[in-house]
Amino acid sequence: MYRKVEDFVNDWNVASAGTLNVFKAMTNDKMDQAIVPGHSSLGWLAWHLVGAAGAFGHFAGLNIPGPTRDQPIPTNASEIVDAYEKVIDAFKKEISKLSDESLLEEVTGFGSPTLRGALLRALIDHQTHHRGQMTVLLRQAGLTVPPVMGPTKEMQ
Repeated sequence: MYRKVEDFVNDWNVASAGTLNVFKAMTNDKMDQAIVPGHSSLGWLAWHLVGAAGAFGHFAGLNIPGPTRDQPIPTNASEIVDAYEKVIDAFKKEISKLSDESLLEEVTGFGSPTLRGALLRALIDHQTHHRGQMTVLLRQAGLTVPPVMGPTKEMQ
């Protein structure tokens, strides 16, 4: 849980940069890559992270853009990258609305009360989880896995 806005900002900057690198590694022809048929694809996971960031932001009281549930997954990876870059920029602007004290306030997130600082921590954890899935799918698709938290095998 975050108790200082600065701690969230630092984590968000690192996490969102890594996620953006993963998004930029996708290619249009590999957006349907899944571990096995019927499971989450690269495109679905990326679009889910864009939408989830908007939802987490909304519950935290921030104005973060995100697709609606009925918006189809773009078939062009660059559209997902553009949408995620808007999310990154929105968090950088909107976070100034928060204070350290506001992180200890209870908000309703995903149907149950939670502290705003815990909700923002869950955003980072959720993104990290799906980003890890995406790196496996990138490698399975024969694409280069970009550095996220240090060098990857492809960089050695």
